[in-house]
Amino acid sequence: MARGPKKHLKRLNAPKSWMLDKIGGVFAPRPSTGPHKLRESLPLVLILRNRLKYALTNTEVTKIVMQRLIKIDGKVRTDNTFPAGFMDVITIEKTGEFFRILYDVKGRFILHRITAEEAKYKLCRVKRVQVGPKGIPFLVTHDARTIR
Repeated sequence: MARGPKKHLKRLNAPKSWMLDKIGGVFAPRPSTGPHKLRESLPLVLILRNRLKYALTNTEVTKIVMQRLIKIDGKVRTDNTFPAGFMDVITIEKTGEFFRILYDVKGRFILHRITAEEAKYKLCRVKRVQVGPKGIPFLVTHDARTIR
């Protein structure tokens, strides 16, 4: 009987939006728990290795990430399986590049290069609005942010 969360993800069960080939091995990197769901996110290792071609292996991605060069939504991320999702801004300090994660018309993730001015804001979908204690309203966005 399984105890705890699942730790593995087979390539064939990975979301089609990741665009992984069938013969690239048995396993795919499983995203960590985070602001986006598994099916609505892309692990950081796939962004750096498969999309941007900054690394050839998972070990190289770990070395890049541990140098604290990669920011997602303005925060340094050192987890190479951190889930980056829709409308997230990825900043690479050393090269001065900014990317926004979007979907193409077929529902696959694409990295859209943006300017430094565009990278300062992020559009969020409001999931729910509630009234908190003392009658103060707050809203929850699609990436689990709470705004009062």
